[in-house]
Amino acid sequence: MATDLPLVELLLDTRDRTLDLVRDLTDDQLIVPHLEIVNPFTWELGHVAWFYEQWCLRKLRGLPPLREDGDALWNSMAVHHDTRWDLPMPSRAGTLAYMQSILDQCRDALLDRQLSEEEVYLHLYSVQHEDMHAEAFTWTRQTLAYPAPSMGVEPWERVEAGGLAGDVEVPEGTYRIGQEQDCGEWCFDNEKWAHDVELSAFQIARAPVTNAEYAEFVEADGYTRSEFWDEEGWKCLRMIESECPRYWRRVDGAWQRRHFDQWTLLPPHEPIVHVSWFEASAYCRWAKRRLPSEAEWEVAATGSKRGNLGWRALGPIDVGCLPETDSDCGCRQMLGNVWEWTADAFGPFPGFTPDMYKDYSAPWFGDHRVARGGCWATQPRMARRHYRNYAKPWRRDLFYGFRTCALSS
Repeated sequence: MATDLPLVELLLDTRDRTLDLVRDLTDDQLIVPHLEIVNPFTWELGHVAWFYEQWCLRKLRGLPPLREDGDALWNSMAVHHDTRWDLPMPSRAGTLAYMQSILDQCRDALLDRQLSEEEVYLHLYSVQHEDMHAEAFTWTRQTLAYPAPSMGVEPWERVEAGGLAGDVEVPEGTYRIGQEQDCGEWCFDNEKWAHDVELSAFQIARAPVTNAEYAEFVEADGYTRSEFWDEEGWKCLRMIESECPRYWRRVDGAWQRRHFDQWTLLPPHEPIVHVSWFEASAYCRWAKRRLPSEAEWEVAATGSKRGNLGWRALGPIDVGCLPETDSDCGCRQMLGNVWEWTADAFGPFPGFTPDMYKDYSAPWFGDHRVARGGCWATQPRMARRHYRNYAKPWRRDLFYGFRTCALSS
C-alpha cells in the first residue's frame, strides 16, 4: 500500500473518511430504499467494523465475537443482499458504538509491539476494505440524490482546463503487468503476480471520453440504434428504457447532469461518468474505436502520477487538468478522476491462488468486467496501476467512465 502513515494512523484515517460520509445524514436517510445497487448505510457501517473483528481480532488473536449475532448480521457472503433491510439491526448509536469498540481493540493491539507479517497483511486488508466501502457510501449518496458529503479535507480550487484530444502510440513488445513479488507493496490476490504479455503496437487516447464527446453519440441516436450494441447490452438498454446516461436530462435544448442533489449544465470537458460497460462499448462501435485491454491500459499507465483522488474536488475535473500526472507515454489522469472500463472480463492471472480472504476475487471471475485507475472518491493509497476493480457490465451507478483505443489498421 502506497502510504507513509503508520498502521494505527491508517486505521484512524480511513475511519474518519467513513464517518465524514454519514455524519450529516438523518436516521431515515441511513436506512435507504431497497435497491439492488446499494446497501443500507446502517448495515454497511456495521459490516465494515465486523470485517476488522473477523480478521484482526478473532482470526489473529482468538478473541470471542463482541456480539453473538454479528455474523448473522454482517457477514456479507452469508447474508443475502435482499435480506439486509429486514435484519434486527442495532440503532445508529449502537452501530457507531460497535464500530468504535472494534477500532479501539484493533488500535490497542497494534501499539508498542512488533507485528507479524500476517498481522500487517490483515490490518492493511481491512483498511483497504473500509476504503472501498467509503467509495460505495459516496456513490450511494449520488444514487439517492443526497447532498454532496462534507469531507474533512481542504477542497481543490476547480479550474477550466478544457479537453485533451489525440492518441499516443505504444510500441509492440513484451511487457510486465501485475504486481512484482519483491516490490514490497501490499496488493490483492488478483494482482498477483507480475507476468509477461506480448502486445502489438496500439494507439490509446490521451484522455478519457468527455461529456461533450459522449453527447455527440447520444444525439446521433446512439441509444436507439441496435447496431451499436451487443445482444446483452441492447436487451439491458430496452429493460431500463433509457436514451441517455443515467444522470442526464435535456432541458430547453441543453443537457444537464445531476451531481448528488444538484442539476447543472453538463460540464463539456469533464469525463463521462456513470456509464455501463455496455454503454462504453456501444460508444466505441459508433466512434469506430475500441476499449483497451487490461494489459494495454496498465502498460499505458506506466509512470502515471496520482491526480484527482480522495474527495478533494468532490467530483470529476476537466480531462485537460493536471499535466503533471501524465504517464510515460503521455496519457493523462490515469490514476484518479474516473474509473476506466477495459475490454476484458475479470479473471485470474496465471498461477492465481486466493489469499486468506478467499471470497474477495474468485467468486466474481467471469461475469464481471475490469475497470482501472481509481476516481475522485478513491483513497490515494489505493490508486496504483496494478489495482484491478471490477463490476457487472450493466452497472451505471459507479464512478466509471472510459478511454478508447484506435482500431487496428
